[in-house]
Amino acid sequence: MFGSVPLGWLQLKAQKLRLGSAIMGIAFAVILIFVQLEFREALHVSAVRYHTAMDYDLAMLSPKTDFMVSSKQFPRARLYQVLGFSGVESATAVYMRLVSWRNPADPSNARNILAIGFDPSEPGLERILSAEQIEAIKIPDQVIFDRRGRDEYGPVAELLDVGKPVSAEINDRRVSIAGMYQVGTSFGLDGGVITSDLNFLRILPTRKKAAIDFGLIKLKQGQNATEVQAQIRRVIPKDVHVLTRQEFMNLEIEYWNKTTPIGYIFAFGAVMGLIVGLIIVYQILFADVQDHLKEYATLKAMGYTHGYLRNVVLQEAIILAVLGFLPGMGIAQLVFIKGADATRLPLEMSVASALGVFALTVAMCAGSGMMALRKLRAVDPAEVY
Repeated sequence: MFGSVPLGWLQLKAQKLRLGSAIMGIAFAVILIFVQLEFREALHVSAVRYHTAMDYDLAMLSPKTDFMVSSKQFPRARLYQVLGFSGVESATAVYMRLVSWRNPADPSNARNILAIGFDPSEPGLERILSAEQIEAIKIPDQVIFDRRGRDEYGPVAELLDVGKPVSAEINDRRVSIAGMYQVGTSFGLDGGVITSDLNFLRILPTRKKAAIDFGLIKLKQGQNATEVQAQIRRVIPKDVHVLTRQEFMNLEIEYWNKTTPIGYIFAFGAVMGLIVGLIIVYQILFADVQDHLKEYATLKAMGYTHGYLRNVVLQEAIILAVLGFLPGMGIAQLVFIKGADATRLPLEMSVASALGVFALTVAMCAGSGMMALRKLRAVDPAEVY
């Protein structure tokens, strides 16, 4: 097969315009596949940013909660019941709601931001906030701002970096920005602030302290999360769900994949990219086989087998896959860099994703080559001449 590379390459480069068109077509398909798959991966990664950033072993939530940003409340007393289990070390109540944020540089510009509240004396958010920041939110009307939020929230990071005090209005209540943490955005979230539970209730005075959105359950050293989860489920009423960290993350990912059209659209876009590339390569290889039909018939008359001719066409397909993949990957990388800057989403091409798309590209081109071989299989030297 590899001995046929020179013949396949000579046939491809003999038609430079056709070769250029094929490379551009494959590159377009590669870009489409990369972008769709990477945005789908970014959807999954960004959706669970807070899930992975918080420190807990089990999470308690309402059965009506489908995803974090749109959580439903449940009685705080349910969370404190788990403290009676021997394997539980702590249980932290978390309040969470989208609130209205006014740009400190342009108060007429208001947009939603995620507000998170918790008791600073309880554990759970040490991975996100420093000890100094946890102390700072104990002061009334002080919050910590997500540095990786979108630019539309105003020049908060720039002002704090140069030591200037920053204040803003959240739900028409003036708060001071006491520091910044780094988590980032998602498809359903543009930014966030974290504060104490008391400050959270000041921002949302209609919320009841006894109704919480999530519970972060930390287990004692050496405890098995699945076993403790089973113990809790046997005792706690069914009006709350107790999930492991992975189950909590899976719930969020499943919501975006199945309940919303976003996950479907990205998967469908990747499939369409494959189909587009398949058609382009098939047309190129079929035209090449048609143009060189007499030459293939001559080789058959000289004793070359159909397998040899098949390998020539498949080598052309692989050469096209490589030549189309390289520029497509380069352009896709530029798209990710620009997209990450604009959206703050985790758009980053990994080695695994690059290898996966390359394998899809080779398979796509090889499949097109196999379809183009139908014309070659039927060639008869006597009929051609």
